Amino acid sequence: MFKRIIDLHLEKWKSDPFRKPLLLRGARQVGKTYAVRRLGAQFKFFVELNFERLEQAASIFEKDLDPERLLIALSLLLKTPIVPGETLLFLDEIQQAPRAIVALRYFYEEMPNLHVIAAGSLLEFAVEKVGVPVGRISMLYMHPLSFLEFLVATGEVLIARELLKHTPGVPLEDLIHAKTLDLLGEYLSIGGMPEAIARWVQTKNPSSVLSVLQQIATAYRQDFEKYSRKTQVKYLEQLFAQIPHLMGKEFSYREIHGDYRKRELSPALELLTRANIIHCIYNCSGQGIPIGASTDFDSFKIIYLDIGLCQAILGSDISIWFLHPLQGFDHRGEIAEGFIGQELICYANPSYKAEIHFWKRKEKNSKAEVDYLIQKEEQIIPIEVKSGHGSTLRSLHAFLDTHPKTSLAIRFSSLNYSLLGKLDSRPLYAAVSLAHESQKEALAHLVQGD
Repeated sequence: MFKRIIDLHLEKWKSDPFRKPLLLRGARQVGKTYAVRRLGAQFKFFVELNFERLEQAASIFEKDLDPERLLIALSLLLKTPIVPGETLLFLDEIQQAPRAIVALRYFYEEMPNLHVIAAGSLLEFAVEKVGVPVGRISMLYMHPLSFLEFLVATGEVLIARELLKHTPGVPLEDLIHAKTLDLLGEYLSIGGMPEAIARWVQTKNPSSVLSVLQQIATAYRQDFEKYSRKTQVKYLEQLFAQIPHLMGKEFSYREIHGDYRKRELSPALELLTRANIIHCIYNCSGQGIPIGASTDFDSFKIIYLDIGLCQAILGSDISIWFLHPLQGFDHRGEIAEGFIGQELICYANPSYKAEIHFWKRKEKNSKAEVDYLIQKEEQIIPIEVKSGHGSTLRSLHAFLDTHPKTSLAIRFSSLNYSLLGKLDSRPLYAAVSLAHESQKEALAHLVQGD
């Protein structure tokens, strides 16, 4: 498979003398299991327990949570030694055994030398039931491959390195700029799900990739019954199918077709969020830090976890991204906006659940709206996404006029890099330039040669 940003974070966790058991969180099929197996190759012993495949294993945690007894039982069951300091113990699909989540506390307190990682496609629901052993575990969040990871996976490492070190405001050579937009067109049709990218690398066949994405969408739908009541499944199915049509707009329950009410749809929306299938982008005033202090939870937009998956659900004709990527940018602004949101989440601090916001002026009859707000150190940075060249920036200027402390505004578009006053224009493919400080070393590691 592929090198990932998460790899270095996992290696640093492995070497940390003060490490704690790790919860690896993220949606189904974003590559969690493979990333842990890759790390496991660095240990003398690697023990993987999948609670979905080996259902009886959950009973081991029912008697008591004594770490010594647990390790003896697991070692005998899996026929592999579990030796603190020499073994990586991987508890996969741990949501099937909630008591195993509680056991992480005792592994930390009584066996601090043991390397333990837990993961699960529906982990958030088990965590809600039993809680998290606060202060006794670490967490890392994992997402689909970012565009930079896609470049590395498809052999475009030199372009990836250039994007990582490029100075904002300095245009790329026109030929390189055009080529990178073409590669971005590929990514926008394929998305970042590892299986979809692997199929693209193997076949270069968009139809084959689309088949993979449709299978993933089906798997997500099949999960609905695992984490919802039977009466909620129909609401989940409606939201899952219709949200892609509303991307880029402030969400309104009235936009969901059918005879549905907020009190029925709102809990279902929360379930999709907990399953990490969607991300809610909340309205925020942007008038102070921390940025989340002024969040309006009643005003939000929604993006899917993956732009390729989103288009597969929409049934979009993705051929335009391959044949005429610039035309695609011109006519599908909501896809460009969703892509930038996905990138900002991928490059956020992986130790916390990513949060990004948008801004909307609340005065009556005002249409001023900025696509994203992020906090970089002590600054709130407004971000506008333009699908084409995007010359009209009234909303961005309205934000600057009402936020005099803001010293920088960023526009992402199909244009090359440029800098004019407070306006920093960057190509859509350059969202990695806004990566959180905690990601810089991991990104540099990603683009190094093997």
